[in-house]
Amino acid sequence: MSQIFGTLHNAMSRAKDEAKDGVKSAKALVEEQHGLERHFVDITVKFIGASGLPKMDVVGSADPYFVAKVDDRLSFVSTVKPNTLSPVWNELWKIRNVPSTATLHVEVLDKDVGNLTDDHIGTFDSSVAPGAKECSIESVSLRRNRGTFWLHIDSTPSTDGKAERRQYIFDGPIRFSRHFSPTVGRLTNLNDARLYSTWKVYIKGVRMFFGDTVQPWNRDYKAAQSIFQGPASIAVRSTIQAGHRMLYARSTTNGFGVIDGPQDVFRLLLHGSVGNPDGTTSGAGVAQGILASLSRTQTGPQATSTTTEVPHAHRVKPAVYTYVIAAEDDSFRFSETGAAFFVDFASKHALHANCARAVRYSGEFHPRPEGGWARFSDDVADEAVRWELVIDNNSGTYSPDALMLPDLKEVLEYNFPGFTVHAWDRNDPRLSESREACRAYALEKRGVRREELQPHAVDGQETLSHSASQRRGAGADAAESEAAIGEPVVVND
Repeated sequence: MSQIFGTLHNAMSRAKDEAKDGVKSAKALVEEQHGLERHFVDITVKFIGASGLPKMDVVGSADPYFVAKVDDRLSFVSTVKPNTLSPVWNELWKIRNVPSTATLHVEVLDKDVGNLTDDHIGTFDSSVAPGAKECSIESVSLRRNRGTFWLHIDSTPSTDGKAERRQYIFDGPIRFSRHFSPTVGRLTNLNDARLYSTWKVYIKGVRMFFGDTVQPWNRDYKAAQSIFQGPASIAVRSTIQAGHRMLYARSTTNGFGVIDGPQDVFRLLLHGSVGNPDGTTSGAGVAQGILASLSRTQTGPQATSTTTEVPHAHRVKPAVYTYVIAAEDDSFRFSETGAAFFVDFASKHALHANCARAVRYSGEFHPRPEGGWARFSDDVADEAVRWELVIDNNSGTYSPDALMLPDLKEVLEYNFPGFTVHAWDRNDPRLSESREACRAYALEKRGVRREELQPHAVDGQETLSHSASQRRGAGADAAESEAAIGEPVVVND
């Protein structure tokens, strides 16, 4: 009997496939007859710069940035250029499997620090045809010229046989931003700027490995229920989202960079790294602020020291990180698991994910020398080590499917060649052994204090959760999202 049912099932499956193929063939025939055959191209857009922008501020000129979109399916948000009417970006955007008829829409804005919205300068549209382009920026309401924008597009025919099904794939460069908040830093007296920082790394080709698969919130997890279920969850989400905006606030003082190879990843993981791949910041003002926070001693945030160098600043830090791969923009977001700003929040992963109901994946990761920290000696220079990333699915909020771990391993190896990636289930004994060896090395060899390994607050100090609640109560939950102030964002319809 089971054999009969199996035969019937196979026959029905073949019939469905043939019917689908028939629909596809008919559609292709109609498109061909009407000249609607679709061609796909791989493009590289170089956003060169602009000139003749109008003065937007009473004091100073403008802090321009732009948001570029291809058919409202994929978005790129540039860095902010401070106090200029002739910004130069020279930023690249690579996209695979773009319809040759696609439209590139660019909106130029002025970053307005402290206000809920940024000032609109103007917009323009362009085809994705190859070549240099000089575009007039026009005001939407007044229809008058607001400057000139220069860009260049390279285009080659797509070689992906599945281009129709895998359109608008972000393909680099792998850009990152580091968000350091002195305000958040004052919430604790720990003298490590890394514990006040969050990172975003825009990884490429996510849909090639994950397809449309996402990991929804875990309905069996009590903390997740408090965030996503019931009338009281609205207030919980609002507070977490306000905290997320504070952690990922974008400005001209953020650290930016491009990851071109393993060495750039190493530099992100340096013990004292404060922004760019080489451990420097993108502005003198923020550098002074960071050095001030680093000089605090263990006696409190008001104490000072003449020390401006973080111990082991140029060594990879043995640390465990909490991460999510966000579903809405495929960004790899992370911070140290012991970061003090996690105190009082129902979920670390929800805080990074901005309370998204689903993520691509989530968990924890840590770097280690080949074979693990238990076998390592500080006598060996970091440059002489073959480094590994150990990543897992240790997230109660989203409870990622362990069967997706091989896909997670592949996407990280695709983005970070040169790294050995171990993707292990949260219950794998190899994981707990490696993680504890990482923490033990940090405590014994790198001057990390035990209280830094888990989120905590000092008596009398305001937590980020409390600060976020006040901000939300003051109406700041309408503040601009990170998508509007400086990073590429993917929108999947």
